[in-house]
Order: sequence, then C-alpha cells, then structure tokens
Amino acid sequence: MRHFNAEQTQAALGFPRLIDGLADAFAGEATVPLRHTHAVTCGQASGTSLLMPAWSDQGYYGLKVINIFDGNAALGLPGLHAAYILFDATTGVPLATLDGDVITAWRTAAAAALGARFLAADDARTLLIVGGGRIAGLLAQAMAAVRPIEQVRIWTRKPEQADRLARQLQQQGHRASACADLADAVAQSDIVSCATLSTEPLVWRDWLKPGSHLDLIGSFTPRMTEAAPDCFDGAHVYVDTPEALMKSGDILNAVAAGALRESDIAGTLADLCRGSVRPPAAADGEARPRTVFKAVGSAVEDLAAAVLVYESLAG
Repeated sequence: MRHFNAEQTQAALGFPRLIDGLADAFAGEATVPLRHTHAVTCGQASGTSLLMPAWSDQGYYGLKVINIFDGNAALGLPGLHAAYILFDATTGVPLATLDGDVITAWRTAAAAALGARFLAADDARTLLIVGGGRIAGLLAQAMAAVRPIEQVRIWTRKPEQADRLARQLQQQGHRASACADLADAVAQSDIVSCATLSTEPLVWRDWLKPGSHLDLIGSFTPRMTEAAPDCFDGAHVYVDTPEALMKSGDILNAVAAGALRESDIAGTLADLCRGSVRPPAAADGEARPRTVFKAVGSAVEDLAAAVLVYESLAG
C-alpha cells in the first residue's frame, strides 16, 4: 500500500483537471451512502467526526475520516483534520493512504468552481472571499480556472488574517486586497464565496449585487450558517447533493423563515453535469438572475480527487 503525504497529494492536484474530474464523477455512476456523524468528547474538548464512504464502477472504493474541532482555533490549530484511504472496490485490498486535509480543501474549492462554471456570469471578474482558512486560500485559484477573475477581495473577522491571505494571493499573481467593510465588498462582487465555520449569518440579500453568484461552501451542519435566509428569496438555488437539504443550516433556516421551499431547489451538481437541468439565463430585456450554490461536501468529490492523485503517482 502506498502513502502520499501532503506535499505529494497537493503536487498531483491542479484545478483545471480536478474540476473536470469532479464533473465526470458527478455525471457518472457512484454509490455514496449517507455520511456517518459522531460527536466526540474527551474531557473538556469536543468535536464532530464524519465517516464518508464512496465507490464507483471505476473499481475504486474510498473512505474519508474527517474531524472538526471548533476549539482548535484557540490552540492555534486548524479546526479540520482528515485522513483518506483508497481501496480496490473489487477486492477490498488497500491501495493507498492520502493526506485527507489536502483532499478536502482542494475538492471543496474545486466543487465551488464547478458550481460557478455553471452558475456565475460568464464575465464575472470580481471575487469576494469570506474567510481566511485553508479552503479560502484556494478559492481565487479555483475560481480563476473557470471565470476571468481580475480582482479578489478578502474579508475575515480578524483583519490580520485577511491581510495575510491577501499577501499570499498577491505572491501567486492575483490582484488581491483585504477589506474592512463586508457589506460594501459584497455589493461590488460578481462572485461571493463563503468558506467559514460561522454559526450566524454573514451575508444579507440587500448587499448582493444584481445577477451575482453566492457560493456557500463552509457550513455543513444544521447549526452552521453563512447567509441570511433572505439571500435565498428570489434566487435560483442549487445544491451539491440532496444531502444539503438535511445538513445545511443555510437551507434549513431559509425554509423555516419561509424564504425557500425545498421544491424551489433548481437542481444538484449531478443534474447540471448530466445536463438534466439547465443553468439559469437572462430573458430578453431582463437582468441576469441571481444564483446561490450551497454545498455540504460529497464523498464522490473525495473519491475523484483521491483517484486522480493515485493514478498520477502510483505509476
């Protein structure tokens, strides 16, 4: 069995082909059981552990174990840690272990970009990143793979974190800057991408630019939320998988507030990738519709990323 560390895993991933790989995975046939969720407590510490299996007709079976401990921020540690195991789906033989943190971050950013490839305006040039963690740091590169991004703004609760990410993105060649006024930044952005663990709304409908695309990829439990319920009112709403309707605090809160009905969900990534639903388009003489993409993550994304790494490095 091979082991691919963080550096090897990341080196084998690139957004253009990872985004295409996710599109193929969503369009294809895969078995993705509901994730198992477990509350973990040890003394005064507590967290959530998720077990995410998936297998496909390609002959691969993968399992990710991901642990989320909100209290890690106070310890100077990332709040999310994961490990991935890839097996032969026909024999159960272990093939490789991979760095699950890298897999999670890259596939999450790639899924956001895949959603934007279908849902954001073709000429979307301004991107606002809400958040400053590992996934937020990948969003500029991911979105630039699908849209002509010219300007990137970053907002976080801690200004120094936004400044640090802006400098990092500048070194990568992006025109990036930190911003202090979130409402103003939202109003100027074609794409607003939220990648936080927030438990209260950060973005409100009145701030959103007409025809903009709101990307919500940070929250993934019922108690987490990044957008106020009114952000969904009047928007064309898509989700990564039907599981978002059960897991997403953003969706659940919007439904409870009467701003969204489950029947209003226009489609999933699989629907978009298979062409069974079409992205929204502006009618003659009308403004382009505002779109929202809500993702809670899918094990099929992890599997696609892990297979890409394995086939690139296993020889």
